[in-house]
Amino acid sequence: MILPRLASPNLAFALVALGVLLLLAGSYYGLFVSPQERYMGDVQRIMYVHVPSAWNAMLLFTLAMGCALAYLWRGGWGWDAHHEALLEGAAVLSFLLCVQGSIWAKPTWGVWWDWDPRLTTTAVMLLALLGILALRSAVDDPEKRATWSAVATIIAFVDVPIVYFSVRWWNSLHQMQSSPETVSAPFIVPLRLNAFGVLALMGGLALLRARVAARRTAKELGPALPPMPAGAALEA
Repeated sequence: MILPRLASPNLAFALVALGVLLLLAGSYYGLFVSPQERYMGDVQRIMYVHVPSAWNAMLLFTLAMGCALAYLWRGGWGWDAHHEALLEGAAVLSFLLCVQGSIWAKPTWGVWWDWDPRLTTTAVMLLALLGILALRSAVDDPEKRATWSAVATIIAFVDVPIVYFSVRWWNSLHQMQSSPETVSAPFIVPLRLNAFGVLALMGGLALLRARVAARRTAKELGPALPPMPAGAALEA
């Protein structure tokens, strides 16, 4: 098997470096420059990592679903490699999203966890991603692994719009989605810096992870060893 054509590792490393720089700048601005929020005080500052995690978790899941559709429609191991990488990135961000949400919930709601529609649907999204990754690790045949996980991703993606609209559809403790229109000017700069920082960092890591996945698949689909001649003895 010939390796699929993937993005240059130089691009991936550049995105990682850019992401780290943006996150450092956004975190510094959010911790030391932005003022305290009037009602929540310093607790509000977790928004500068929590909201970018939410945006990018759903974005990476959406891109993974697009790669799953592309693989089923057109074939190509490059789509499968990116599918796997994006699933892992979405799973990491979804996990961080749940942890950050719990940290924020304790001082504001008085509990670490509540079966709120937003929290519950986000937990379902994380479990779905982990389930798909577990499926991929359990299936040895590359074609079955790619096909089955692609179908599972498309089905599980139904939860993403539910997560996004849950605060509008049900009576939720969680606030409405944050956006440049709903965030005051002093808070929008670190929010944007960190949002693009997470996007660049996870994008670069996904490109690198896709190369690893593609090489593993190439090895799995490589030519089998020739049969040993009858009566040949194994060398010690």
